[in-house]
Amino acid sequence: MSLVKIQSNGNDNDTRFPKRIILVRHGECSANADINVYGTTPNHKIELTEKGIEQAKQTGIRIKKLISENDTNWKVFFYVSPAERTRRTLREMGGSFPKRRVMGVKEEYRLRELNFGNYHDPASIGKIKKERVTYGRFYYRVPGGETGAEVYDRISSYLECLRRDIEMKKFCHEETNIIIVTHGLSSRIFLMKWFDWTIEQFEDLNRMKTSEFQVLQLGHGGEYSLAFHHDDKKLGEWGLSPDMIEDQKCKAYGPTGVKWQGTCHSYPFMDCFAEDSEDENTVM
Repeated sequence: MSLVKIQSNGNDNDTRFPKRIILVRHGECSANADINVYGTTPNHKIELTEKGIEQAKQTGIRIKKLISENDTNWKVFFYVSPAERTRRTLREMGGSFPKRRVMGVKEEYRLRELNFGNYHDPASIGKIKKERVTYGRFYYRVPGGETGAEVYDRISSYLECLRRDIEMKKFCHEETNIIIVTHGLSSRIFLMKWFDWTIEQFEDLNRMKTSEFQVLQLGHGGEYSLAFHHDDKKLGEWGLSPDMIEDQKCKAYGPTGVKWQGTCHSYPFMDCFAEDSEDENTVM
């Protein structure tokens, strides 16, 4: 998603964009530690473990250090999934951010995790997870729940609202950092939509560890990129292919940047078109 397009569609050239968008996965929850919790506790009420609480505190410290290291006028705006584990993660992270730095907080229900239905016993959850891998996580429907495609639709709706907030100068401060506290699948779907990744590319992605975060930073060309803050090894751990990693570098530094001399060919299906030639206008 290019914010240059947002700016060019408006009449005001003074639109300011958030410097960073940071995706945070919640801290370790009781279901991460014990799968049996899914059979006794509604998914949205699952709480953090003591380990998860400490993880969230450390994540707040690390993110504050990252955004304040070279900026004196930084601000933050939080979006959070309505699940108990994400809200608690935000509360524990919040101790690192003085109130005067916080532009706002919004509970955003479209950031919730994939709906797995109601209660599930461990055996059924194991079966579901195996079927998702073989069937494909994007199209697989959890019995009584959602498909990844439906999560994509609501994340897309959220991103349109985020775009509108940017157009309306909700984040007009030049050092604004948007922090989104969400879930494993939801964060991957966010990246898929933001970077126009294909379903095949999405299927190869790996979720973040609990309380891990991904930093999308704005480049000079109006594109956000993971390559500013994450090296090739980390991007590879998250499932990005070599081509996807090179595309992130292109969004960050090029193609006219000082660090990147390659080109960005990230569109799907380009391999099915004919090669360029001098007689390309000849009617076959």
